[in-house]
Amino acid sequence: MRRFLTVLGIITVLAILTSVVHRGQAAQEDEEGQQQQTEQQIEGSKVGEFAKVSDKNAAEHGIQKFFRYSGFANATPGHLIMIVVGLFFMFLAIRFNYEPLLLIPIGVGIIIGNIPFMQGVDLKLGIYEDGSVMNYLYWGVRAGVYPPLIFLGIGAMTDFSSLMSNPRLMLLGAAAQVGIFLTFLGALALGFAAPEAGAIGIIGGADGPTAIFLSSKLANGVNVLPDETTVQNLIGPIAIAAYSYMALVPVIQPPFMRLLTNNRERRIRMKPPRAVSKLEKIFFPVIGLLLTAFISPSSLPLLGMLFFGNILKESGVTRRLADTARTSMVDIVTILLGLTVGASTQADVFLTDQSILIFVLGAVSFMIATIGGLLFAKFMNLFLSKENKINPLVGAAGVSAVPDSARVVQHEGLKYDPTNHLLMHAMAPNVSGVIGSAVAAGILLSFLL
Repeated sequence: MRRFLTVLGIITVLAILTSVVHRGQAAQEDEEGQQQQTEQQIEGSKVGEFAKVSDKNAAEHGIQKFFRYSGFANATPGHLIMIVVGLFFMFLAIRFNYEPLLLIPIGVGIIIGNIPFMQGVDLKLGIYEDGSVMNYLYWGVRAGVYPPLIFLGIGAMTDFSSLMSNPRLMLLGAAAQVGIFLTFLGALALGFAAPEAGAIGIIGGADGPTAIFLSSKLANGVNVLPDETTVQNLIGPIAIAAYSYMALVPVIQPPFMRLLTNNRERRIRMKPPRAVSKLEKIFFPVIGLLLTAFISPSSLPLLGMLFFGNILKESGVTRRLADTARTSMVDIVTILLGLTVGASTQADVFLTDQSILIFVLGAVSFMIATIGGLLFAKFMNLFLSKENKINPLVGAAGVSAVPDSARVVQHEGLKYDPTNHLLMHAMAPNVSGVIGSAVAAGILLSFLL
């Protein structure tokens, strides 16, 4: 609880600083524009005079020009705030081991994206500048290329045995998706356009690749709305919010797990999962691919790759491909995805009132998803016999933060009964949450694109 309150306090402070910086930026824009125009005029006049000045003045002029191009001369409070945020992400990863494979690349990316440099001189450094290296790498985010590759790696890592042995737990993964649709309605009420609201709502699934994929299609700063206005580019804020809450699963979920369950419920022992045959493991991804693709064709880029990766794993004859998908390939894509998503948070683009709202809505969405899974598990127990009861803690794993939510369930369960291992049971709603959030993204995409 202390960690939760600490993180909540830090986020609140950053939100206040962001609001102050955002208000100050509007007042500074005119002054900075005039100053830059004056500097360019002076620079142009000095070009003709440079040959006439003495060696001493030439050296002084060179030093001044060097300083004007340096980060010290171009730094703003917004840049400094975002650099602190990047360092904070790295601190969480190193000190508390919160999703280090994601938060360290994102944290470094935030720092890289907010190193100040002179604008308007075609240095081709910024991630939003055509021709820059970061802009080329960012294409994989804008075009939605990286998320399906991540899903391919996840599929090659995932064992669906726990889900096949107890299919009723799939309902918990479905129930947790209520956070997506309630947050979608909340974003609409706050004035976001429907495509933007859909992209924000998906944060509740706690699935970073899905959030990036959907926002790259719906809130990409390119699509034109019916009123002939352009949607906002919200890929950066949505991605950062989604990955932040994925990393903070061990902080955010436990308070709600304790609040909504009692000691007797936390000690419920579930029946051991049955053994699953090899034939079932092979048929499951094939049937899952066909079923989800027919229900929500728009989710095919994600779920098609997820089940393809699982077929590589379970077939037994493509071990090299499965090993590549779940190791080297997914590691490379994770580095590129984290680095570019982090770099997309340039202060002048990221520090807006909309970003604050997105973080608030994302937190609410994730909390609702956790609560939905917990309460639905308790609801299911009303109709189950004593030997088939579900430990309600398992419901919290319905969000698709794999495998972190399942680990949190295991950790909380062991606190109340050191011999009650819930990890395998929790993996069932956890992997079904991955499928559920991708299906939800496909449904939103088909309705809102």
